[in-house]
Amino acid sequence: MVCPLDRSLLKLVSEKASKHWGRKTLPPFFVMMSTNMLSRRPLPTSANTHALYGSVWQAALPLMVLALGHTISNLVRTLPAVSADLVAQDLMVSAGDIAAMTGFYHLAFAAGQIPVGVALDRYSVKAVISTLLGIIVVGSVFAALIQGPAGFVITQIILGIGCCGMLLCPLTYAARTTDPSRFALWSAVILAIGNTGMVISASPMAWLIEHYGWRLAYGLPALFALIVLVTVQLTIRPVRPSHEVPASVGSEIREVLKIGISPVLRGVIVLAFVSFAVMIGVRGMWGGPWLMEAKGMARVSAGNVLLVLTLMLIVMPMAIGLIEKRFGRPYMLLAIGHVLAGVALVLIPTGAENGFLARVMGIDVLSARFDITLIVAFGVVISVQPLLFALGRASVEPRHAGKALSAVNLSFFVGAAAIQAVSAPVNASFGLAGIFVFLGVLSILGGCGLWFFRNVGAQNVQ
Repeated sequence: MVCPLDRSLLKLVSEKASKHWGRKTLPPFFVMMSTNMLSRRPLPTSANTHALYGSVWQAALPLMVLALGHTISNLVRTLPAVSADLVAQDLMVSAGDIAAMTGFYHLAFAAGQIPVGVALDRYSVKAVISTLLGIIVVGSVFAALIQGPAGFVITQIILGIGCCGMLLCPLTYAARTTDPSRFALWSAVILAIGNTGMVISASPMAWLIEHYGWRLAYGLPALFALIVLVTVQLTIRPVRPSHEVPASVGSEIREVLKIGISPVLRGVIVLAFVSFAVMIGVRGMWGGPWLMEAKGMARVSAGNVLLVLTLMLIVMPMAIGLIEKRFGRPYMLLAIGHVLAGVALVLIPTGAENGFLARVMGIDVLSARFDITLIVAFGVVISVQPLLFALGRASVEPRHAGKALSAVNLSFFVGAAAIQAVSAPVNASFGLAGIFVFLGVLSILGGCGLWFFRNVGAQNVQ
């Protein structure tokens, strides 16, 4: 819109300029350009600029504080990668048993997704995350004190429940308090902050465990959770949800499951079931033991490799997002990425003692550089994983987007729980080499499954 003063100015310019053109009105293109120029918003004053940056900071601080909960969640779920052997030795079980026990964390995490979502519809984000942080404190303290396998299982369940809403809480807060046009940006910031938990559980935790034992490492999240809990009380205002009556837990579960098994999301759900399980299996459980046992690396050195893998998982999703934005084809990127990730995992055991590639090259075992290269390459190509959420959101109507994302998230963690449990007998029968082949084949089958079911979903995305 052009204000009356601007119209008067435009009329004056028109009258003066008409003498030059010899006509009563300006050429249409000149009128259009003048109108656009006059209707532009003025440049912000210093006061407006200060208010703008102030509002951005007011939104950023609470979101960064809430995202620290997701940092704790990632720290807890990836600790076994640098501690499984010592935990197994102390509890007098095998590393495969520890893998099966940590599956209870993912099962509890998955089971808590929908109840936490319903709680966020009824109560403030501050109330929900405060409760969950308290549960993490209890579970983490118990984990540092347990004396047997049963106690370890119980602590994994408690920690899974406590961590299950650590991503949903900051995302919900962002949805309620920020401009919708900036939601994608805030989501990326939240995920980036959260993934630093995997950085902490790499070399730093490996060093801590090497010098002070695994129990202190499992107790440390209690201190982190207490600090975040106090910070939440000081910085987060209790934003209430809408006054609409939310659906019951039962109806929400039925709706999510209905969308999850629908043809439009079938391929996405199939790949999500194995995708996170494969990634967390390597980063959160088996990567460290393989490097230490098969390649003789020290715990801290193995932690350094996992640190590089983690950095790939933080940086590469943003690069993949730019590639997808430029060229499209999310189905193709996901399928190719997971197939290549699977191939990398299958190749890792071939360089070990008596491995196929080692025999072909006429040496006993390939150097650790071979494994490190493949593990880092795995981190690069598995970083297509976040595109599953984009497909889930785009494959349904906007009013069902939240439920579609819940279905994808449920598939992530149910798959992680199931595959972690299955990995125990695989390890007992075929060793660590069998685990990597098992996870690699699952990744390849998941990528092929998505491509097989792509035709229905692709109609809404590509």
